[in-house]
Amino acid sequence: MKVTREKEEDCQVFLTIELEPAEVEEALEQSYKRLAKRANIPGFRKGKAPRAVLERHLGKDRLLEDALNELLPQVYEKALKDEGIEAIASPSIEITQTEPVVFKATVPLKPTITLGDYHSLKLKAEPATVKNEEVEEVIEQLRRQHGTWEPMERAADFDDLVTMDVEGYVEEKPLVSQQGVQYQLLKDQPMPVPGFAEELVGVKGGEDKEFKLQLPQDYPRAEVAGKEARFKVKVAEIKQQRLPELDKEFVQTVNPELKTVAALRKQLSANLLIRAEQKAKEEFEEKVIDAVADLSQVAFPPVLVDSEVERLLEQQTRWLQAGGGGMEEYMSRVGKTEKEIREEMRPLAAKRVSRSLVLGQFAEEAKIEVTDAEINAELESIVQSAGGDKDEMRKRLDSSQARLSVEQILTTRKAIQQLVEIAGGAKGARKKK
Repeated sequence: MKVTREKEEDCQVFLTIELEPAEVEEALEQSYKRLAKRANIPGFRKGKAPRAVLERHLGKDRLLEDALNELLPQVYEKALKDEGIEAIASPSIEITQTEPVVFKATVPLKPTITLGDYHSLKLKAEPATVKNEEVEEVIEQLRRQHGTWEPMERAADFDDLVTMDVEGYVEEKPLVSQQGVQYQLLKDQPMPVPGFAEELVGVKGGEDKEFKLQLPQDYPRAEVAGKEARFKVKVAEIKQQRLPELDKEFVQTVNPELKTVAALRKQLSANLLIRAEQKAKEEFEEKVIDAVADLSQVAFPPVLVDSEVERLLEQQTRWLQAGGGGMEEYMSRVGKTEKEIREEMRPLAAKRVSRSLVLGQFAEEAKIEVTDAEINAELESIVQSAGGDKDEMRKRLDSSQARLSVEQILTTRKAIQQLVEIAGGAKGARKKK
């Protein structure tokens, strides 16, 4: 074979490889022997049909395809060895001609990472804060959770709970049909259609109302998106929520261990502060990682971004399925193809790859190590936090792959912690407004 090294860019090397006719012929003969054993050719037992007959029966292209499927990986590996090339993933291969056989291989190479002067990096962590308004908002949420609904002899208003029968049509085709459904009138409520709740304000129990609304362009059912819908509503009952008084009785309903409203506020404030501190910690870590990545020079082959896009797409698919939907429904709702969604994900995927490579390089230069004891402790933590059979979970995690995955997680965690300390953000201030 003849190997031509065309160029090298974006951590990829581009090869053109021309095969010798003799090696192609040998591969064709091996392919003939394999296919002849499986082919049912009238007048011949399996494996006994002459090659010319097999070629007429299956087609020369089929024989060549099978031969190249076996030959190209071997030729490619030999080309890498001869050229001293270390690939980090499967190549992209394109057969450009068949007489003689010539193919092009785009080979992904190891990324190059040069860290910047992260030692001089100084960043300020934002203090974790809890405002009184946040505490009061949680208290109001708790009051609503413990509130009661009472029937009212008046017109419906925002925040009321309406019991009704509803029929909806688009071009005389049914859109929705529900009887005895309960619906809370919330301002700017997008469901079932924006403006629906506003139309019911002022309606009394026992009254009917008909109205029209424009469906949004991103409506989940693509076949009716953007069209006009006609609704018929019969209101059966209107209820108003009665919130409990903010007193000792309410406090003990929420937490029997607390005695006063002040104690409840103090506990809620402490809980909110814990969450605020965790959020501030995570935001500062992200800020530090971004800063180190910006200081560094990173180059990597596009295949790494492709792989990360696949992971992002899988994550989104699982998230949609957990919500009772799916990717097909989502694409229909947003009016985008899978290709368009993939392209939208590429900038985020590229950023994640770059950050991961930077953290990996830092961990290597800082000689960060993870002990077996630390891995064991992390695995046990995973077991304890998971539901179901703990022993079964331990068996599932008892593999070299699981240990390697946990080791990588812990290494990354340690790398981030060291960078945070270098940036001066190891200690976050607590502050309450």
